[in-house]
Amino acid sequence: MAFRHIAIAATLALSAATSLFAASMLPTPARTAAQGAGPYPLLVIRGATIITGNGGPPYGPADISIEGNRITAIRPAGTPGLAMATDRPPQGATREIDATGMYVLPGFVDMHGHNGDPAKSPDPSYAYRLWLAHGVTTVRSVPMFGGDVAHAVSDKQRSAANTIAAPRLYVYQTLGSGWPGGRVTSPDKAVAWVRWAAANGVDGIKFFNNGDETPAIDRAAIAEAKKLGLGTVAHLSQPNVAEFNARDAAAAGLGTVTHFYGHFEALLKDRRIQTSPPGYNYNNEQDRFGGIAEIWNQIYEPGSPEWQDYLAAQKATGVTFDPTFNIYSASRDLMRARNADWHARYTLPSMTDYFDSNRDNHGSYFYDWTTANEVAWRNFYGRYMRLINDYKNIGGRVTTGSDPGFIWQIWGFSYILELELLQEAGFSPLEVIQAATINGARTLNDPKGQEPQFGLVRAGMLADLVITPENPLQNLKTLYGTGTLRLNPRTNRSERVGGIRWTVKDGIVYDAPALLAEIADTVAAEKAKRAGK
Repeated sequence: MAFRHIAIAATLALSAATSLFAASMLPTPARTAAQGAGPYPLLVIRGATIITGNGGPPYGPADISIEGNRITAIRPAGTPGLAMATDRPPQGATREIDATGMYVLPGFVDMHGHNGDPAKSPDPSYAYRLWLAHGVTTVRSVPMFGGDVAHAVSDKQRSAANTIAAPRLYVYQTLGSGWPGGRVTSPDKAVAWVRWAAANGVDGIKFFNNGDETPAIDRAAIAEAKKLGLGTVAHLSQPNVAEFNARDAAAAGLGTVTHFYGHFEALLKDRRIQTSPPGYNYNNEQDRFGGIAEIWNQIYEPGSPEWQDYLAAQKATGVTFDPTFNIYSASRDLMRARNADWHARYTLPSMTDYFDSNRDNHGSYFYDWTTANEVAWRNFYGRYMRLINDYKNIGGRVTTGSDPGFIWQIWGFSYILELELLQEAGFSPLEVIQAATINGARTLNDPKGQEPQFGLVRAGMLADLVITPENPLQNLKTLYGTGTLRLNPRTNRSERVGGIRWTVKDGIVYDAPALLAEIADTVAAEKAKRAGK
């Protein structure tokens, strides 16, 4: 059975559908010794150049001391351009990593994650390992495992205990999912579900602004979530966006607007509702995703007083923008997305089946995708990217989310693409890293009024780190698991360079190339099985 994305199939929140969904999934396997080693009484990373994550410039060479799961000290290792000092403290480390010439960044935070769909990948570790192999050490699930709260919370707890190879998980769930109370059809039931969720290990709420989810219900749930220290994020979909756009949601106290929905609907010029073709049908996904981009020239111009007023109003509320540029990028260049370097080795054949154009699976909407569709999306991206960059420039918080598993995007690889697209939007590389690290950490910790314990390379922080042989500030493409092509001047031949060497999560060292090799073997085995070999 092809399960549609939760934004479309709200019925996944119902108990019967949730039970069927969960029964089709494999349990997340335990972490093996080969996948991650540690934590150690003392781990020392030697000779690295450090990118802190707070926007400051790189510095080094430096040695990072980690005891258990905490960074305990960062010490100078020498002077740039000179030989590094020998016999540097501390001595007697349980393990040392020679990171001479390498770069160390904070672990990446993916603020829009999904996992657990039997139609795509019945083994949840497929996604988790791809994330880790690309330096993603924390994920906000929005949601995972359909509406199966118990499964999502179980993986959150197992990840916290490091008994599975997975990023740290923040469990955000949709209204009504997981509890015995049925559909949420009133503000009172919304409040009751939020209280139930808070008592059952849920960290936040994902709103969709459609179906039973009226603006009154969403406002009641947001208010109760704020009282209980739960986060909130919304995909402000079209069915109710004329009543509850991004300006309305932020004014109601929403924590994060994810995707582009609701922004331009708050900036319409000479109209209150987007003008769509008379034959438009929201449930026809090519109409839905072909038509949404056509709003680009129905709004106030970038830089206009109305544009600036919208951004200032959003910043005053403190709402975070999580743009997820990558997940719709196939709409502006389908051929590139369908033929990306990583599909051959790392995309399961069941994922390719899901992505191929059809009317059953969410995001597989390229029934007859035209040049005109792609041109509209390119125009849309130009203005959407300007909006996000302008918000960053006035001090608004922007984070990085990938929404993997749809529209020709898979885990990890799509996250690095998101970093590239932030740079295209106008972010400097240091601003990109800041959005990918401390901005996400702060957003996840703000609901409880806590300072983040991850997101920076700094003594006292959790040991969540990315160690890479290439300088990502020079070329973000070097963070892809497939690396990037570079001409070798000695041989006059192109060769693959880059990729992440190690990901450290909670003091545990993951060999990123080894994780990718496991995935490649799994994909090859699945392809051989289909071929009858």
